[in-house]
Amino acid sequence: MLELVSEHACHGGVQRFYKHDSQAIGLPMRFSVFIPPHAAASPLPALFFLAGLTCTEETFMAKAGAQRVAAELALVLVAPDTSPRGAGVPGETDAWDFGAGAGFYLDATQAPWARHYRMESYLHELRELVVRELPVDGTRIGIFGHSMGGHGALTLALRRPDLFKSVSAFAPIAAPSQCPWGRKAFTGYLGSDEFTWAEHDATALMAHRCTPFPNGILVDQGLADKFLHEQLKPELFETACAKAGQPLTLRRHAGYDHGYYFIATFIEDHLRWHAPQL
Repeated sequence: MLELVSEHACHGGVQRFYKHDSQAIGLPMRFSVFIPPHAAASPLPALFFLAGLTCTEETFMAKAGAQRVAAELALVLVAPDTSPRGAGVPGETDAWDFGAGAGFYLDATQAPWARHYRMESYLHELRELVVRELPVDGTRIGIFGHSMGGHGALTLALRRPDLFKSVSAFAPIAAPSQCPWGRKAFTGYLGSDEFTWAEHDATALMAHRCTPFPNGILVDQGLADKFLHEQLKPELFETACAKAGQPLTLRRHAGYDHGYYFIATFIEDHLRWHAPQL
């Protein structure tokens, strides 16, 4: 059952924040949703946005400025939290890039994380929940995200193209098996067997896919992003897409960094890119 935490009129629609008990996580979880004014007529397409490290369900809705265009295009926006909260795992709040606020949108298999850190299963649970409880058409759902959330959007879409009809990303961690953030998270959540990591690595997944998104994938990357070369590595995903025959639009932007000013600049492009596919 959904518990409405707060709601706010926004661009003719409504911005809501919800809390609910998650079976996948085994704890209460929070998410936010923007419902455009058209929703009274019939169920609408939806876009799930996955936020990055240290963010919450509020970050995207407060900073990206997406609601105006979503209202125009009649798109529902859904933003989950980035990890379980209050799981009681020793050390879960010790680092900003692992544990609380850093769930990496996968299901942990290693103790003590495996009990509650099940963000991939949670995303599928949340998808079913919003289709059941909100004015969302379950056959028209896309996904996008930023940084860790860009990683999550790409991997979840590649793993389940039957559920997500479109995918894009801002500055994604494109090859997590080959960067410090990803290797730390994968070792902690999945263990030391790197073979198991490939199913949660967009670049590795693309090597085994044949054009799962014929309408293309959109990625925006700022060239002033301090994490670009060590952590993000979009060129590796670009090469993998080329080898797989997967259409990819990778836009590189001089002067833009990793933050939400970058996202706010190009968010309209992403919404307008997703809308005709949904």
